[in-house]
Amino acid sequence: MNTTTNTIRTGKTGSAAGTRRPRWLGYALATTLLWGVWGAFTGVPSQHGFPETLVYVVWALTMVPPALIVLARAGWKVRHDGRAIAYGLAIGLLGAGGQMILFYAVKAGPTYLIFPLISLSPVLTIALSFVFLRERTGMMGLAGIVLAICALPLFDYTPGGAPQQYGLWFVLALGVLVAWGLQAYFIKLANASMDAESIFFYMTASALLVIPVALAMTDFSQPINYGPSGPLLAAVTQVLNAVGALTLVYAFRHGKALMVSPLVNAGAPLLTTVISMALAATLPTGYRLAGIVLSLAAALFLALQPEDGGSA
Repeated sequence: MNTTTNTIRTGKTGSAAGTRRPRWLGYALATTLLWGVWGAFTGVPSQHGFPETLVYVVWALTMVPPALIVLARAGWKVRHDGRAIAYGLAIGLLGAGGQMILFYAVKAGPTYLIFPLISLSPVLTIALSFVFLRERTGMMGLAGIVLAICALPLFDYTPGGAPQQYGLWFVLALGVLVAWGLQAYFIKLANASMDAESIFFYMTASALLVIPVALAMTDFSQPINYGPSGPLLAAVTQVLNAVGALTLVYAFRHGKALMVSPLVNAGAPLLTTVISMALAATLPTGYRLAGIVLSLAAALFLALQPEDGGSA
C-alpha cells in the first residue's frame, strides 16, 4: 500500500487521473455525510443529562469496532517501528488532547467566539501542506479553498454578544486550533510511510488512553442520565464520528490535504446546519445563510478541480 513521494505530493496516480473521479473525493464526501449527521445530533445526549466528558468516553469506545474491522481486513498487521508509533500517537493525542482542551475552553469563554476560531484549523493544515509537502492545486481548487475558509467561522458565529477580553479562553481555543490543524497535517504526512489501518489503530489507542482524563474531569456528584437517551444515544451518534474519522484517514491517503481538509470542514457543518434547520422547521438567515452559500460554492469548486490540475 506504499506510494512514492511524488504520488503523495502531487496526487497523480497515472495518466488517466484527471479523467476519472478521484478516490479521495468519495472518502471525503463520506466523512462529510457522517460528520454532518453526527453534528446535528451529537449534543442531544448532553441535553438529556449525559455529560460531554462521558460522551468522549463513549466515542473512544466506538472507535474500537471500525478499528478491528479494518485491521482484520489488513491481516492484523500493525506498523510498530519508531516512526509509525510516533506518527500514530501524535495524530491520536493531538485529536484527543484538543478535545480535552476544548472542554476547558467552553467553560472559560464564549462559545460563539470559540467555535468560529477553532473552525479555522484547516488554515494551518493547508499552510503546512503547501510549504512542506509542496501540494498545489488549480484555480478551481484554490477558489474552493478560499471560499471554504471564509465559510467556516460563519456557521457558529453569533454577533451581538457581550464584549469579551482575550484571556484564558482565547489561548485554549488557539491550542485546539493548532492541535487539530496539526493532526490533519500529520495524518497526511503519515500516509506517506504507513498504511491507513495502522494510523487508525493508533488513533483508537490514543483515544482510549485519554479516557481516564475524561473520567477525572466528570462531576459524578451531579445527576447523570444512564438511560437510553444517555450513553446509548451517545453511542449511536458517536459511531458516526468514529467511522467518519476512518474515512477521513483514507481521504488523506488518496488526496491532497489542502483539498480534503477544507471540503470536509466546510461540508460537514453545512449538512449539520441543514439537518438542524429541517428539524426545527426554520430558514437560515444572516451569517449562517452566508456560510451555507459559501460552503456550497466551495464544495462545488473542490469537487470539480481536476485531479492533476496545478500540482507541483
